[in-house]
Amino acid sequence: MGDNARVDGTRPKVRLSEFARRLDAEWRRLGLPAEGGRVVVAVSGGADSAALLLACNELIRAGRLSASLSVAHLDHGLRGSAGAEDARWVARLSSDLGLEAEIGRAAVGQRARASRDNLEQAARRERYEFLARAAREAGAAVVLTAHTLDDQAETFLLALLRGGGADGLGAMRPVRALDTAGPQVTLARPLLRWARRKETEGYCRARGVAWRADAMNEDERYARVRVRRRLLPLLETFNPRVREALARTAELLRADSAALDEAAARLLEGASDERAPNEGDGRVPPLRVEALAGAAEAVRRRALRLWLAAGRGDLRRLELRHVETVERLLAGARGGRVAELPGGCSVVRRRRWLFFRGAKG
Repeated sequence: MGDNARVDGTRPKVRLSEFARRLDAEWRRLGLPAEGGRVVVAVSGGADSAALLLACNELIRAGRLSASLSVAHLDHGLRGSAGAEDARWVARLSSDLGLEAEIGRAAVGQRARASRDNLEQAARRERYEFLARAAREAGAAVVLTAHTLDDQAETFLLALLRGGGADGLGAMRPVRALDTAGPQVTLARPLLRWARRKETEGYCRARGVAWRADAMNEDERYARVRVRRRLLPLLETFNPRVREALARTAELLRADSAALDEAAARLLEGASDERAPNEGDGRVPPLRVEALAGAAEAVRRRALRLWLAAGRGDLRRLELRHVETVERLLAGARGGRVAELPGGCSVVRRRRWLFFRGAKG
């Protein structure tokens, strides 16, 4: 009989740390699978992702989860030898926990120059493409990232400073499909609603794990770092719990945004007609001007964005001014007008219809 077994053959309950207990509660609130299957944990080497991995491992050892864990780490190629050492550190931690680690390497700087994205955008795209591949190769249904409540507050403020609408101000969703991996793979952020950096660091200390520090997180050339180091401390002089307040506002706006999406989808369905004249490129059906012109502005703009995203394949570089240009085509009865869009696409007004035309190859 094992040392931990009772006379009746059962095992005593393992006392969970407070951090793991809260992760367990959020895991179940989000409806993530607690039994069977494989889960990929994205680990950068920082305190947040190290704490997430350690807490998942604690829940498995305590019998609260029966999933199999895999670790995924991407060296973005931006920090030279420091980035390479981060990768080795993650591989060692994974090995110490008896876990397999997928270590990837990328050239984010080169991708940013080629795509004309900023480094943060290019790194984000590279990272999620890597996680999608790691999930497919591991046969995982869930990918976990360690975004915290602090990250959520920063993301909200960055969107606010850019002038974002409800979509942007909704910041990060706790659960969504990992788009590039297909609908069967879920991307989950189980620390997003409750964990602060001071808590992830405290948990790592309690577990005896000295996490890696990223010098880029202290570089105030990046807007996120300035928000973290300057703006949020200032806002805390007005409200000591401002991070929680901003995260709560983002959650409310995500619910509003979802309702607008439903209304916009209904408007698109009512405005579309496959029997319309075939003057577009066939990527999306033409839209009836009358149906759009009579809709509420917020719903109409959301519908046009959904329609343009379907036609273009994404919303990159599409701003409010471009949607407003398309909206102006709805006024009056005159056809023959064109709204030019980024990337060489356009929308044409012909009599009672709007037609989408993609970029010419």
